[in-house]
Amino acid sequence: MSLIAAPRWSLARSPCASRSDHLTLAAFLSIIAIHLLAAISPGPSFVVCLRIAAQEGFRTAAALALGFGLGAALWATAALAGLALLFELVPALFTALKLVGAAFLIWIAIQMWRHASAPLELDLAATERMTRSRAFRFGFLTFATNPKPAVFFGAVFVGLVPPGTPLPWLIAIVAAVFVNEVLWYLLVARLFSTGKARAGYARVKTAVDRSFAGLLTLFGLKIALG
Repeated sequence: MSLIAAPRWSLARSPCASRSDHLTLAAFLSIIAIHLLAAISPGPSFVVCLRIAAQEGFRTAAALALGFGLGAALWATAALAGLALLFELVPALFTALKLVGAAFLIWIAIQMWRHASAPLELDLAATERMTRSRAFRFGFLTFATNPKPAVFFGAVFVGLVPPGTPLPWLIAIVAAVFVNEVLWYLLVARLFSTGKARAGYARVKTAVDRSFAGLLTLFGLKIALG
């Protein structure tokens, strides 16, 4: 999911929410579709996943994808619990969390730039330097340190999830967010961890890593200033 765009929370209930006190299947499917479109839009998570898949291999990138999914599920849960409204009422909290997220992305960019010229060994045993547990934590932190997904989910949920929605439906929404995020990044990981993709990455690693570092820095600045 792109972590940049985040629609503003609206306190007004939409006509869709006001017509029914129950979440409909159509509304549930709409939530899944909206989130899937957001998930596949390019953002810092895509850049991180692409690079880790090319450098570390599929299994490490798959663990990263699980971390992304858990981070997205965390913010979806928080939005359902009203965190987006809290951000609206206490803007300083939202600003502080945005700065933390931006600093984390810029730190990733600095590390990427510093190690851009390091050679890439295409032997699988040599390339999987990042453990799967570390990749999972890294993916989770990439999402968890940026509060904008909570605002995005809040903007979506206020129009499609009516008050009093039963707990099983809420669990299904969070589970769908997790599955969307994980499946998309598993696909990215598979595509960019192939032998051809990794060999191509090895040939242009320095230029690609420094370009990715620049993109992540821009994403971080956009989060901080947006």
